Amino acid sequence: MKGIVLLKPHSSCLSHCSTARGSPRRRGKGAVAAALLLAGLAAAPLAAWAQKSNPVCPTETAFYNPGHAEDIVVPTGYKVEVFARDLNFPTDVAFVGDKQSFKVVVLESGTGLPSRCNNNELVPGVPRFAANNPFTPGVLIFDQNGNKVSGPLGKPTAGGGGFQADGPAIGLSFEHDTAGGRLFATDSNQGARGAPGRGNNTSRIVTVNLNTGTVTPVITGLPTGDHPTEQILVKDGWLYWSQGSATNSGVTGHDNGSGNRASAQITQYPT
Repeated sequence: MKGIVLLKPHSSCLSHCSTARGSPRRRGKGAVAAALLLAGLAAAPLAAWAQKSNPVCPTETAFYNPGHAEDIVVPTGYKVEVFARDLNFPTDVAFVGDKQSFKVVVLESGTGLPSRCNNNELVPGVPRFAANNPFTPGVLIFDQNGNKVSGPLGKPTAGGGGFQADGPAIGLSFEHDTAGGRLFATDSNQGARGAPGRGNNTSRIVTVNLNTGTVTPVITGLPTGDHPTEQILVKDGWLYWSQGSATNSGVTGHDNGSGNRASAQITQYPT
């Protein structure tokens, strides 16, 4: 389980505090100064902590205590607040609206690198294509106060609809940024290292209809492997996305079996 935290200026610094290089900047008085940060937080009451177990591999446990996200270090003049919790591997967010009234669209991948313990066919009491399966992708919509208003949308179906069941689903971007338009996303059916899925060349660019939950493929057959189609951006009528990545850490070591052959690229496509 993960959560989203909100980074914004402390109320005492709305007009005079400077930001460090690379820090989010305000766009107006009282505006949210940053973006939503995807943090490895899990769901629990604010004052509680717990040991949580994986539903497929119950002996795998994790301690979490999201509290008020106070353990996250930010530049002077900023504070962090919990925006949303009870999420299943959130990978991207997209905003629509303005600073007075906006919605936050969150893409949940359900899983990262596939493994037996992320197998969506083995969740006790939950069918693979059920809307509440924690290990399949989907989209949630929150209002500006962090209240869920819709979702999950686009969950995989037995007939092949929705996102691909085995993931990961990673990128999310509106056609016209905060003005909305079509919502683009990336997904895959990775199945690496013996896990479920169809494997290579299953990555896609899709659109997601937030009214109906319909997921429509736009580009299919993209390379997958260990590092599939990932982040996506729409600008000036073009789609840009990252195809693959060198390593999980960004450093390609000789011990990862690929040496300097690992690579990633940015691709563009007219919308």
